Amino acid sequence: MNKSNRQSSVLKGVNLYLIGMMGTGKTTVGRALANKLGYRFVDTDEIITQVTQQSISQVFATSGEAAFRQIETQVLAKVCAYTHLAIATGGGIVLQRENWSYLHHGLIVWLDAPTELLYTRLSADETRPLLQGTGDLRSQLETILQQRQPLYSQADLRVIVTSEETPEQLATRILQEIPQVLKPPRTMPQP
Repeated sequence: MNKSNRQSSVLKGVNLYLIGMMGTGKTTVGRALANKLGYRFVDTDEIITQVTQQSISQVFATSGEAAFRQIETQVLAKVCAYTHLAIATGGGIVLQRENWSYLHHGLIVWLDAPTELLYTRLSADETRPLLQGTGDLRSQLETILQQRQPLYSQADLRVIVTSEETPEQLATRILQEIPQVLKPPRTMPQP
């Protein structure tokens, strides 16, 4: 059995949900994980743009953040009905309590990156609605992270993202750490 099949059998088709701040690499790492596991890859933000036929920024601008969060929850509810998926979620998906019931259908992996790395990755990105029209990007990122960190910390697995690792290396590291957080199967006592 090759390594991919071993990992896939350890997970038994359970979905992997990637959570974390914008800029941590959830989409790129999610694709690498899906590839290594033989899973399909899903990005909740991509589904939202397909469903609404608008960019995330446009949804925020025309409908507001509350409407976006509602759509995000609806998408997550539909996605969690499937198995064998690596799912990249939006950074704020953890803000809605209802979403946690959906996330707990699978294994939740928190990609945690230092603010400085996020700043480097996002400083030229003008597509992030929560970072639009704000003054100091670094302090904005720190504020958002401070608000969400207690929620992110509820993940099953926390993985520190560094600039030295490629997405493929990070995916490999995640797969190596997953068995440590999986609960062993319950065995029936022998009579």
